[in-house]
Formats: sequence, structure tokens, C-alpha cells
Amino acid sequence: MRGWRASRRSRTGPPPRPPRAPAPDDPHIPHSPVDVDRLHPFRIGFFLALGALLAWWLGGLILSIGSILILVVVSMFLAVGLNPAVEWLGRRGLARSVAVLVVVIVVLAAVALFLVALVPVIADQVTLIADNAPKWFKELQSNSQIKDVDRRYHVIAKVQDAVTGKNFGTAVFGGVVGVGIKLLSFLANTFVVVVLTLYFLSTLPKVKHSLYRFAPASRRDRVTDLGDRILHSVGAYVSGAFFVAMAAGISSLIFLLVVGLHQYAVALAAVVTILDVIPMIGATLGAVVVTAIGFATDPLTGLYCLIFYILYQQFENYVIYPRVMSRSVDLPGSLIVIAALIGASLLGVIGALLAIPTAAALTLLVREVLVPRQQAR
Repeated sequence: MRGWRASRRSRTGPPPRPPRAPAPDDPHIPHSPVDVDRLHPFRIGFFLALGALLAWWLGGLILSIGSILILVVVSMFLAVGLNPAVEWLGRRGLARSVAVLVVVIVVLAAVALFLVALVPVIADQVTLIADNAPKWFKELQSNSQIKDVDRRYHVIAKVQDAVTGKNFGTAVFGGVVGVGIKLLSFLANTFVVVVLTLYFLSTLPKVKHSLYRFAPASRRDRVTDLGDRILHSVGAYVSGAFFVAMAAGISSLIFLLVVGLHQYAVALAAVVTILDVIPMIGATLGAVVVTAIGFATDPLTGLYCLIFYILYQQFENYVIYPRVMSRSVDLPGSLIVIAALIGASLLGVIGALLAIPTAAALTLLVREVLVPRQQAR
């Protein structure tokens, strides 16, 4: 048997070898014209220029609808902020539609109560402040230190000419037509935000479920957990910011009633509450406004205001704010400052409001996704 195989192998010869592949740099083998065209500089430059023009066109479209995108983001932010109240009612046995209706009614009732009860008082007190402004201005002129500064730089004359000039109202508001246009734009934007907030609040579970389905099935549970934690953090931040602002407003109202500024108490307390919502600088701006009016009314009252707001801001920064925000955002103080500055420089007040929860969400993703992946390598 072995002899037969050997004789057959000798008759047929060894099996043929596969042809040797030519060297890539062999000059006798011509390159394919398709490969030459793919690497042609003109074609590469054409596609790069086409991509740049497409990116520029898409960027222009996004900038043209930037105001609409801001309204959408603010509406989603408010919807996520009101979602914890809806979920709390849902855990008490109410259907989501009923819970959304209850939360919306409560919010609208609070806004209506504010408009009916506080706006007339605030308007009267703002008018009183405006009527007393000339008297305060004259008292500042009689101050010796103010006189010395005005003698050197003529500050008071420049401010008085700017305020009493004919073009002051036009420069600030753009005239009567400008005021009307801005008011209509504000009302239209408010209506759009309210409608979008109601829509997002009622359909938030469906929207979340639809977005989570874009994740791969193997990671969908992880993405769902991280998304729910981010939304819970945003909602807790909104609730916490509202609580901190209300604490500042109520404290200011009680202090102003005690110190003797009862004729301006409600208006100034409302200003402090609204400004305190702004991260970092809001509480300081409110304190400056109240202290300035206190000094203009009576130097001793202004000194009391200055001492009160210095002490209260320390109490808010080191007691109220950390305890409230520790349940919502876990961020170091330096990162909060940086995020608020970047947000304010990009989108103003709205950017400052959205910056902290955005930074908290990015920090959560880095801590839960990027850091474990880097440690596993």
C-alpha cells in the first residue's frame, strides 16, 4: 500500500504551489486607476470642502432657531423640576394624568395668587421708591465724601444728565413701540414655555422610554439607571433652588418689617427671592439693592441691612445651601463656580440656571462610566 502511494506521488509530482503575490512596490505591476483616484488630492480636498460647507450650513440653521431651542430646553428643565411632585402624587395612588393636572392647578393658583395679592403691593412700593429717589439723590449730594468724588470726576452731573436726558427711555427700552414688542415677545415666550412644559410633563415617561430604546439592549438597563438618576438630580436641584430662594425672601421680609422698611418690605423681599434663584451672584445683587435703599432711607438702617445680609449669606452658603443641594447635586464648590460662569457667559441668566444640573449630570457620567472604564484597562 505504501509503495503504491509512493509510486503514484512520483508519477503525479508534487502539488502545485500557489502563485507568489507580487511585491507592492514592484514597478512591473501597474496600480489600479481606482486606487489612484481615491488618493487623488483633488478628490480629497473636494470632499473636505463639501463637509465643511455642510457643517457651516447646519450651524447656521441651528443658530437661526437658537431662541426656539432655548425655550425647549427651559420647558424640559421645568418639566423635570415638577416631575418629582407628579411622581409623589403617583405613589399616593393617583394616575399620572390626574397628578399632572393637580400639579399644574397648584402652580397656576400660586402664580395667580402672586399676581393678585403681591403685584399691586409691589407696584405701589416701586412707585414709592421712584418718588423718593430724588430725595435720596440730594442726600447723596450732601455727603462730604460724595462731594469730594463729584468735584474730581463730576459723576453726579453725568448720571443726572444721562437719566434725565431725552434719549434715556429710547436707549433703555427702544421707545413705546420697543416696550410693546418686548412685552408681546415675553408673553408669547411664556405661553410657549407653559404649553411645552405641560406636554413634556405629561409625556415624560414615554419620552424617556423612547430615548432609552436607542441604547443597545445589553446596556439598556445601565443607561436607564443613569438617565433616571440624572433626571432625579435635575428635579431635586429645581426644588432645592426654589426652597433656598423662598427662605431668602421670607427672611428678608421679616427683617425689613422689623428694621422699619415696612413700606418697601414686600417689593424688596420679592426682588431678593427672584434674584436669589440666580446662582452665585443672585443673593449678592439682592443684598446690594436692599442695602442701597436702606442707606438712602437712613444710614443706620443701611448699616443694619449690610450686617444682616453679610450674616445671612454666610448662613445660607454654609448651612442652608449645602444641606439642600447635597441631596440633589454632588459637586465641589469650585466646579459649581466654573459651571455657573460658563453658563452665564453662554446663555446669560438661563445658562447660569442650567449650568449646575448640567455639570452634575456630566460629573455623574464621568464617575459612573469613564472612570470605571479607565480603571479596567
